[in-house]
Amino acid sequence: MMRFTPAPLLALLLLQACTDMPQRQPDDSTPRAGPPTTIYVARRGWHIDVGFSTADLEPPLASVIASFPSSRYLFFGFGDRHYLVAKHKNFPGLLAALWPGAAVVLVTGLVAVPEEAFGTGRVIRLAVTPAQERAAQAFVWTSFVKDNGALTIYARGPYDGSSFFGAVPKYSALHTCNTWAAEVLQAAGLRIHSIAVVFAAQLWPQVRHIDAAAKARTSARTAPFATFALLHAPDAGRDHD
Repeated sequence: MMRFTPAPLLALLLLQACTDMPQRQPDDSTPRAGPPTTIYVARRGWHIDVGFSTADLEPPLASVIASFPSSRYLFFGFGDRHYLVAKHKNFPGLLAALWPGAAVVLVTGLVAVPEEAFGTGRVIRLAVTPAQERAAQAFVWTSFVKDNGALTIYARGPYDGSSFFGAVPKYSALHTCNTWAAEVLQAAGLRIHSIAVVFAAQLWPQVRHIDAAAKARTSARTAPFATFALLHAPDAGRDHD
């Protein structure tokens, strides 16, 4: 009888989760505004994607837009090639993916804002400088397999508006979809560690911490101006009936 230790079993569950990435129906209550330069981080269960507005994509990564002409946002994920592309997924294929092997980059095009596609609370918008965003895009671009410098779709994605492209990095139990996403954010100069990050639960709190720290800095900068405006309002200090 074959037995598994907890770590390999969890890795198997992670790989399975990386293949199950449902999108939500649009929710009219989701926010539609954001900083002009933004990196989007989306959590799909145990899988994390990194995305950009197509308006912010720069060459050479901007060439991906040609495959998703109507999209306003492109999200990038990573996974095991043989298992994700297989028509009939089975346990031997799942087990084989634990060892280093060929991988794919899954590109998903969105017309709706990310919060509408993935759900409010499942998307974090990280405000970054243009240089940081270019660095993240450069890392994503180097992850693609090219044919004479151009990208070629490897296979159709698991749902409408998605496609698989060949990937240069290898997938394994120690370099998963979430490890790769952490490396993208790390390339942008964000305070993210990627070593030993294999689960979304290891990466998502890091992203939330960065987001919370950024919001705290913004509040600290705007607080003095808010106090000044309150003190100098036309009716400040007046008694009211």
